[in-house]
Order: sequence, then structure tokens, then C-alpha cells
Amino acid sequence: MLYTPHGVIQTPIFMPVGTVATVKAMSPKELDEINAQIILSNTYHCYLRPGHEFIYKAGGLHGFMSWDKPILTDSGGFQVMSLAGLRKITPEGVKFQSHIDGSYHYFTPEKVIEVQRSLGADIIMSFDECPPFDVDRKYVEKSLKITLDWAKRGKIAFEQLQSDKKKTDITHIRSFDQALFGIVQGGTYDDLRRQSANALIDMDFDGYSIGGLAVGEPKEEMYRITSFLDPILPKDKPRYLMGVGTPGNILQNIANGIDMFDCVMPTRNARKGSIFTWKGKMIIKAARYKDDLRPIDENCSCYACKNFSRAYIRHLISMEEILGMRLATIHSLHFYLELTSRIRHSILDNKFEEFYLAHINVLDEIVDAE
Repeated sequence: MLYTPHGVIQTPIFMPVGTVATVKAMSPKELDEINAQIILSNTYHCYLRPGHEFIYKAGGLHGFMSWDKPILTDSGGFQVMSLAGLRKITPEGVKFQSHIDGSYHYFTPEKVIEVQRSLGADIIMSFDECPPFDVDRKYVEKSLKITLDWAKRGKIAFEQLQSDKKKTDITHIRSFDQALFGIVQGGTYDDLRRQSANALIDMDFDGYSIGGLAVGEPKEEMYRITSFLDPILPKDKPRYLMGVGTPGNILQNIANGIDMFDCVMPTRNARKGSIFTWKGKMIIKAARYKDDLRPIDENCSCYACKNFSRAYIRHLISMEEILGMRLATIHSLHFYLELTSRIRHSILDNKFEEFYLAHINVLDEIVDAE
């Protein structure tokens, strides 16, 4: 379990993604009703719009979006990677152009800590340089050196802000007692992953994220890396696998020692009509559901399954009605949270291996929507 200013988080857990201070198609009340314990928001996007200083004045992300449970913010490192031609990386930081209006901005490890401080998340990330999958070892070595230097600088800045918190007017933001996670990088090279993990452990972060996976590598490589890091990372601190993934990814990586996950997949796919179920992926727009008056899953307790049929949800999504996207999203997020809840209970009951063997084959076949 993780203890935060906004509540206790029971792990393993999936975190719905609220990129711009909202989980798409979901209200905070609906998130609470499906038992979301924590959500993720994006530093890069909130920094650009509406701006971290404004969000701070609004009471941090919690006050701004009226969410009273824990929030995690990422560092913006992945977004910097995805900007490609719009950014320049140096040992000091990253100069980048906004994808919105082309304006120039500069992120340093210290600036990223400052921004996340203002956002007021309970758990924040160290700034990292996330290398693409298809780069050579020399690039990954250079990238890792930068990431570890940024981790050290960011932690110094974080600790300074923590020591100064009594001097700051922060009465409207409870999350100023934040937790800082370091991000393990190193591509698919075992020695670089070990080097990264050991260096971050020496810096003594509150938790450890694993970055640079789910960026194009085969899932077998992802599983190999998380399994490799399992005996290296501290057992008494949370492990967060960033941006992952499919239901099968989640089950396998929990077996490999991971505690926390996030991914846009369940919400993005649902809006396209691809819904996750215990029997596999359901493309609800398919013609075979046109006259199907059964719920998506007769054993599911979510609002969509308790009140609406496959035929109705198919009709709504086919007509591009917002309600269809919302109902599909409610179900898929409920499925992801139910998955981690069942896994959690199987671990507590010493039945995880039984659960794993009963579900891995079906869940591992559920992949992203075309």
C-alpha cells in the first residue's frame, strides 16, 4: 500500500490517464464509482495549457478538477521524445517548441520539479530523456548519462523545495508533501538497466519508475527487462511501469514485480468502439451486435452493463453519439480496475499463480485496436 496526502493506494493498481486534467469521457464522480484509486495527469500538457501557475492558484490539480483522491504526474520526458524535430536536447535540459502554437520553451530537471510542485500531485516524476526503441547502444549510453544527471539535479531541487515548504503559502494544496520517483532507463541493455537502477537506488528515491518500454519493442523484451529488474529494485518501495499497457501486459508484469501501471489504451480504444472484456476484445461496432440485447458482460457490475445493451451501445457509437463513447469508456476502465483488484485479492489469498494460469492466455491475446 502507498500512503499519500489524498489517501491510501492499494497495489497493484491501474491509473486512468487524465492527460489534460481530465480522464476523457469520464467525470470525477464516475471515476470514483468504478473505484479508481489514483489518476495520472501530464506535466507537459498542463504546463502548456492552462499553465502550472494558474493551476496552482486554482488549488493544484485536485482543486482545479475537483478530484480528492491521489494524483500522479509524469515528467514530460516521453512527450519530449515524441516531439522529434521540435526539440533540442542538451546536458542542461531540453528546448522545445509547443505543438500547439510553435512557441519556444525550456525544460530543465529543476523546472520540471517546479512545475509538478505547482500542479500539486501526490506522486511526481524525475525528468528523464526517453530514448526511442530503434536507436543504437551509443545513443542509449549518452541518453542514460543525461537522465542520471537530471535525476540527481531534480532530487536536489525537490529536497530544497521540501525544506522550504514552511515558508510558502501552500494551505490550499495538501499534496506539497510529495513523493518523488526516479525513472530507470537503459533501453534493452541489461548492464545499462542495472547501472541506471543502482544509481537511482543510491540517490534514495521514494519509488522507482521503469521508462523506455512500450515504445515499439516486442512484448517479450518488455517482460525480459521487468523480470531482470525485479531482484534489483528495492522490495519495500513501489515500482511503476510507465505507459503499459494491455491486460496481458499488466498481468505478466505484476508477476514480474510491478505495482503500478497507466495507459491511454482503455479510454482511447473505447471511444473507437473497441471494448475490453474477460473473454477478449469486443469490437462493439460489428454487425453481429446490431440486435444483441445482452449487456457487454452479464457478470459486470459497471453502469454500462447494468443498464444498457450491446445493441444500444453499438447504435450510439455507430451514430458517433457522445454517450456511446462514455458508456464504452466506463466499462473498459471498470474492467482494468477490476482486473487489478482481482489480482490484488489473489495475491492476498496466496492464489496468484492460479489466477495467472487461468487468465494469461486470454488476456495476453487482447491487443490494441487497429
